[in-house]
Amino acid sequence: MRSLEPSKVRLQKYMALCGIASRRHSEIMIALGKVSINGEIAKQPYIMIDPLNDEVKVEGKKISEKPREVYILINKPRGVLTTLDDPFGRKTVVSLIDQNVRVYPVGRLDFDTEGLLLLTNDGELTFKLTHPGKEVEKEYYAQVLGRLDLEKVKRLRAGVDIGGYVTAPAIIEEVGFDGKLTTYKIIIKEGKKRQIRRMFEAVGFTVKYLKRERIGNLRLGDLKPGQWRYLSPSELENLKNIVGGN
Repeated sequence: MRSLEPSKVRLQKYMALCGIASRRHSEIMIALGKVSINGEIAKQPYIMIDPLNDEVKVEGKKISEKPREVYILINKPRGVLTTLDDPFGRKTVVSLIDQNVRVYPVGRLDFDTEGLLLLTNDGELTFKLTHPGKEVEKEYYAQVLGRLDLEKVKRLRAGVDIGGYVTAPAIIEEVGFDGKLTTYKIIIKEGKKRQIRRMFEAVGFTVKYLKRERIGNLRLGDLKPGQWRYLSPSELENLKNIVGGN
């Protein structure tokens, strides 16, 4: 069988390399018919294209050169969506950023959850950070009404069924109690939808407040909700080392 030309690359990978989106999100865009190759709508994400000779367009705009890579850490407020836009006109996390280069959220935070969120146009880094196999630590602080007994804490630490999925072992520590609300620190290496809230629901408790403080080596620090900053060179280098280099 004739080998593929070295210059050729899969369409969804090429989109990620161009900073359009992660490979996973690129596949969705292709499935929705938003991507064309030489004027023809792309049918599947694994087709091989030649970046030097094929014209690839996303939503009618040609993609080629990789834009300047941007890495932004934001403290997402409660009541803000982790999306690029919203058909109902609700505020999105991207609307909080004053940035000419288009960036995309890495993963998600629920509408009612605040805390650390990374925004970037680096599709490869996004793919690595969201890949389950990388097991990047995520640290949260949750407030619940009441106080868990030791047995429930042990269940959360060991893993609980959150509806067809059993969570991996987690770190759960009580860090505060005001007589009514208890605050827990939770460290997980997964990212299922509404996972922390569903974990506490599995043991009979409702999360009243949830904040993500850390992803890997990145911390919120003193950023207030809605504030953002660029990653420092050392933060970016350390983050890439965590997920397996450049």
